Amino acid sequence: MNRDQKAAVIQEVAREIDAADAIFVVDYRGISVKQSADLRVRLDEAGASFRVIKNRLGQRAVDQAGADGLKSLLEGPTALTFVRGDAATVAKALATFRREHGLLVFKGGTLNGDALSADDVEAISRLPSRDALYGQLVGVTASPLSGLVRGLAGLISGLGSQLRLMEEQGLVGGDASPAAASAEEGETAAESPQPAPEPAAEAPGDPVAEAVAAEEEQQVSAEGAEANQ
Repeated sequence: MNRDQKAAVIQEVAREIDAADAIFVVDYRGISVKQSADLRVRLDEAGASFRVIKNRLGQRAVDQAGADGLKSLLEGPTALTFVRGDAATVAKALATFRREHGLLVFKGGTLNGDALSADDVEAISRLPSRDALYGQLVGVTASPLSGLVRGLAGLISGLGSQLRLMEEQGLVGGDASPAAASAEEGETAAESPQPAPEPAAEAPGDPVAEAVAAEEEQQVSAEGAEANQ
């Protein structure tokens, strides 16, 4: 590798250091080409990249990026894992690979610019992933809301039942019940004034009595006339 090629590698690694959310440094001693390819696929799926680098070039890249926390870790066979997302998911992928193959040793790293020890990286690998934490948070915040929704639904349902019962009793809306209507009509009739009775028509006279009275009247008139002569 000539000078220009080395300069290009240093610049590229420095850019990756600047862009990474976290960097895990591991000792890759004993890993085969096939195993390395498998690890790269796993890390890519987890949102990270795996790069083996010579320590001298790595130290120059660290100096250029201003990541002093990584400089002391660049000793022996070294590979850098550049994390572009969830650090816990990437650390889990490294720990799983190590458990399956008995390879990779955590040296340390950085997280958001802060230095990490090997124990720190190990602890991060045991944390829940970001998606799992989001799921737990949603579950915690949704529980009180679910209780509130159930309580409101029960209250509304109870209110609806009471309104239907009142409507059936004629207390709100709709027509009054038959018993209430009869009582109301009775009260109206009692309060209304009764009309005065009309005078009864005179009964017609007896025709026989009227004829006898007329005949007697004629006789009296005749006797009076004879007395006057």
